[in-house]
Amino acid sequence: MLTAAAAAVPLSVLLPLASPATARAAGGGVTITSYGHSALLISGGGVRVLLNPFQAVGCAAGLAEPRLSADVILASSQLKDEGAPVASGRFLVKPGSYRVAGLAIEGIGAPHDRVGGKRFGPSTLWRWRQGGLEFAHLGGTAGTIAPDDAVLLGRPDVLIIGIGGGAKVYDGKEAAAVVRQLQARRVIPVQYRGSGPTPSCDLSSAQPFLEAMAGTPVRRSGGSLTVVPPVGDGTVIELLR
Repeated sequence: MLTAAAAAVPLSVLLPLASPATARAAGGGVTITSYGHSALLISGGGVRVLLNPFQAVGCAAGLAEPRLSADVILASSQLKDEGAPVASGRFLVKPGSYRVAGLAIEGIGAPHDRVGGKRFGPSTLWRWRQGGLEFAHLGGTAGTIAPDDAVLLGRPDVLIIGIGGGAKVYDGKEAAAVVRQLQARRVIPVQYRGSGPTPSCDLSSAQPFLEAMAGTPVRRSGGSLTVVPPVGDGTVIELLR
């Protein structure tokens, strides 16, 4: 998601986009398309992975529901705004080890909120490899990443992480700490407030996260982007519309 907050990013840290032609030449990589909130479609390696399909309620009100077909759907939970049954495909939401469409997928249990899951129950963190890239999906949690879980998540080439705060998502400072803990290379922020009015939404804009990550290069990628391995060793933030 891209908000007006991105306009506050210093021009000196904005980077150009990678092109699909580069991806084809490299023979790998993925295309990531945003449907808003924390719903992303990741296509690459002959597989389509959909993250966090939602109903248009709460902070997702006014968005078009992602009624798509995918090989596998990875949901943070079964809450309406991040695990709604609006798409078709193999739906995974519980922790465990899975093999789907040639992908080895690991789901790691975590609390959804800051009080051990007492308010919003459990969440699942996801790790998998696709298109030659290591992915970690932390799009729906505010829980601390334990050292053992950090080892399981590894160092992601692409980290999807909620940043908007509220009761069940990392706030900007918390998300920045997780990015540094995992030493993520490409970071796609999700679950933050856009420019439209959403009275029932407790999320903030992307600005607190960008401030907490001051000095980190930021790429404004529109509604989709192509990521091609290798992605380099430093961290880059990819802001999707």
